Amino acid sequence: MSSPVIINPPDEPATIADRDSNLIPNGSEGEAVLRIADHVGAILDLLRLDRNDPNLADTPSRVAKMYMEMFHGLKEGAEPEITTFPNEENYSAMVMERDIPFYSMCAHHLVPFYGHAHIAYIPLKHIVGLSKIPRVLEFYAKRPQIQERLTEQVADYLWGTLEPLGAMVVIEARHLCVEMRGVKKPGALTITSAIRGCFEDRKVRGEFLGFLGRTKEW
Repeated sequence: MSSPVIINPPDEPATIADRDSNLIPNGSEGEAVLRIADHVGAILDLLRLDRNDPNLADTPSRVAKMYMEMFHGLKEGAEPEITTFPNEENYSAMVMERDIPFYSMCAHHLVPFYGHAHIAYIPLKHIVGLSKIPRVLEFYAKRPQIQERLTEQVADYLWGTLEPLGAMVVIEARHLCVEMRGVKKPGALTITSAIRGCFEDRKVRGEFLGFLGRTKEW
């Protein structure tokens, strides 16, 4: 039997602080895939499914590889490399990226939830390349997650890294744990928000919501 993969907490905090900072060490991915596949196979056996069925024969390894992809944010070194730039133009208005798609896995049931994030900040001394904001969202989404925590983590990252005048994150998502099981309410939309700094001001927050309400036609 394969030896277990031991995942120890790092000696120092992860580069991007988060509440689920246990790392999958580099070089242990192959062993992790084998161990996960063993457990998935055991689940199939407990469900009394015929693992000789060609549709199920490779399912354990497929699921294991999928988990390693879906939980890539837990891998050592997965943190995105974020470079900030001095705000030499003294830009002081809102920078917003809306309708950023994401996919994550519910920590309660390990089924997907997915949707769009709307992320904004008002610069002070630093700005960030626009392509980096979706990467931060992706990093935090690629782990067993809850929507509330995901929203807070992205806002905390912007607030701590850019030190802006303010930051705001709104996430809209559909949860398959709501749609496929339990209450079974297809199409239900969950909305969460996180507010930092000047976005506490109703006027600033209203500008954000105004941008959010605009049509996508230009």
